[in-house]
Amino acid sequence: MYLLDYLIILAYFVISLSIAFYFSKRASKNTEEFFLSGRNLPWYLAGLSMVATTFAADTPLAVTELVAKNGIAGNWIWWNFAFGGLLTVFFFAKLWRRAGIMTEVEFVELRYSGKPARFLRGFRSLYLGIFMNIIIMGWVNVAMESILMGMFGISQTQVMFYVFACMALVAFYSALSGLWGVVVTDAFQFVLAMGSTIILAVIVVNSKQVGGITGLQQKLPHFVFNFFPTISSVSSAGSAFALTLAAFLAYVGIQWWASWYPGAEPGGGGYIAQRMMSAKNEKHSLFATLFFQIAHYGIRPWPWILVGLSTLVLYPHLGPEAKRMGYIYTMRDFLPIGLKGLLVAAFFAAYMSCIASQLNWGSSYVLNDFYRRFMKPGCSEKHYVKASRILTILLMVASIIVSVFIQSISGAWEFILETGAGVGLVLILRWFWWRINAWSEISALITPFIILPFIMIYKIEFPISLYYLVSATTIVWLLVTFITKPTDESTLISFYRKVHPGGKLWKRISDKLPDVISDTGFGKMFVNWFFGVVLVYSFLFGTGKIIFGDYKTALVYLAAGIISVVIIYKNLSEVSNGNSAL
Repeated sequence: MYLLDYLIILAYFVISLSIAFYFSKRASKNTEEFFLSGRNLPWYLAGLSMVATTFAADTPLAVTELVAKNGIAGNWIWWNFAFGGLLTVFFFAKLWRRAGIMTEVEFVELRYSGKPARFLRGFRSLYLGIFMNIIIMGWVNVAMESILMGMFGISQTQVMFYVFACMALVAFYSALSGLWGVVVTDAFQFVLAMGSTIILAVIVVNSKQVGGITGLQQKLPHFVFNFFPTISSVSSAGSAFALTLAAFLAYVGIQWWASWYPGAEPGGGGYIAQRMMSAKNEKHSLFATLFFQIAHYGIRPWPWILVGLSTLVLYPHLGPEAKRMGYIYTMRDFLPIGLKGLLVAAFFAAYMSCIASQLNWGSSYVLNDFYRRFMKPGCSEKHYVKASRILTILLMVASIIVSVFIQSISGAWEFILETGAGVGLVLILRWFWWRINAWSEISALITPFIILPFIMIYKIEFPISLYYLVSATTIVWLLVTFITKPTDESTLISFYRKVHPGGKLWKRISDKLPDVISDTGFGKMFVNWFFGVVLVYSFLFGTGKIIFGDYKTALVYLAAGIISVVIIYKNLSEVSNGNSAL
């Protein structure tokens, strides 16, 4: 690192803080401006913010580790979430925007009634806003520590100080600028981070040691370039990445709809729901989420994958726990003066965009759904904005403390997927089935924590553990649903009048509201979902085939993607012409 590198990093911080100061006055107006940008975000800003938030400091490292261990196909561990993401686009984005709420947790008392609803709202605000949120920020902190240690060779004590200082800066500009500042900063940070990772991939792949794409293909076994895992009767099939059929089905058939995971919540949720609710209207909400799915799964992974493949050539002796460090070593060893500072700034950008969103999202839950709802109702907006800023700082401190105890990022991922296993179906059906009540959701949240110790005792490993957790949780919440009282009819009528999701499972309520125009066209929604999935994977695999020189296959994939775009556009246009809010 030379003076020019440090000046580039300094310039990045100056620009980020300038954006925060610019939006600080606007964020101070009220909590809707602070947490939802006044519900006036255009789709491209909302979508870019979603993509930037999921581009954390740990993401390129995690992809590098997956590729180094299992080849390109190892990414199916997270690629499977595209199925659920596209479901959110076509079924839930408009509903979230239509609900007119501030947070996902506020939905609880819009949809359910009585003491169970009040308890669930308070519980989820603390469970998601504090417990889950600080775990997520904790593993992002750990990843940033790895980057700084790998780049600068400093001790863990020193690096923790730097991460704390960086996070304090993020907390400061998040507390100062609210969601408008976070979103605009996200857009700047994403362009910087994505552009820099592309530059790194080009330099590393074309280095003498690697020898370009042709060199990669010659120096690595062919199986690492497979886009799909080998299905085997055992969990390992020699050199190729192999999954048992049960494990593969757990990923593509269960995980994406059954487990809660940040950024991929079944039915939408978290900061994704926050961006959908912040959009100008239902149309902007849908297109923001669609843009996010295409960019997140279909385009963005390839620079990381190429660097991950290159590390197999450049650092073949890295142990299993050190493979993710290969990405950092390529930055250290191959970037010239200036570009090295740019890449470090890019990682700060990735880190800060993720942390800023998590802080704003988490504090919105604690403020709106616990503090304002139960502790200090009826105060002024100025008071709540001030409390929001204090909560942002407190969440930052808590996440720093938690990061000390996180030893494995992948272990933290699996813990969240397992503790959220089975709740996904409730989160989906609560929009479309009147009989779901607060007790359904409460039991679905609690059951995995009761079952998980037995999973650990019998040493049932992830993802096979999902079969047991999802089955048990589903049985429990269904039984609880039918033995407890349904939501008060007045609440159901109020919810349906506002959101009007439509469908036969609401017939008992919709028949009592003949003046309400319910959503229809579920067949086209499923068609759009199917072709949305085709679109994302076509762009993903088509881009990969172009990179590796298989142009005929790439043409087939891209043709499928274009056809999918035409069909989706046609269906959405017909819905729009039918006087929908779209």
